[in-house]
Amino acid sequence: MPSNIPTPVIDLKAFVPAEDFALSRQFYAELGFHTQWAEGNAAELRLGSFGFILQNFYVEQHAGNFMMHLMVENSDVWWQHIETVGFREKYPGIVIKPPTLQPWGLRVLYLSDPSGVLWHIADRRS
Repeated sequence: MPSNIPTPVIDLKAFVPAEDFALSRQFYAELGFHTQWAEGNAAELRLGSFGFILQNFYVEQHAGNFMMHLMVENSDVWWQHIETVGFREKYPGIVIKPPTLQPWGLRVLYLSDPSGVLWHIADRRS
């Protein structure tokens, strides 16, 4: 660890914007996240040991340029889950694209939440 860091880091989370806080919480619950805690205008959403803070805050230009990256073992399994839950029908207007091999070597599934936050759900195949 670099000598100029005063103490070890134990966690790092992004604050993800939500235009409709309740709808976004429902979207993430259906995606597989669980609520660790919720208080007023914020909620910590977790998938195993990983998570972020969903905030009841929305600026269209900010949300439309906000991206999250989720590295998974198999993006095809995630795609099947998204199709089974019916995200396209339940959340009209979201971006939803199946896993595709990208030039940088990852297979990426693109999914936006109801606020426009774009998720890159990716795997690396050998």
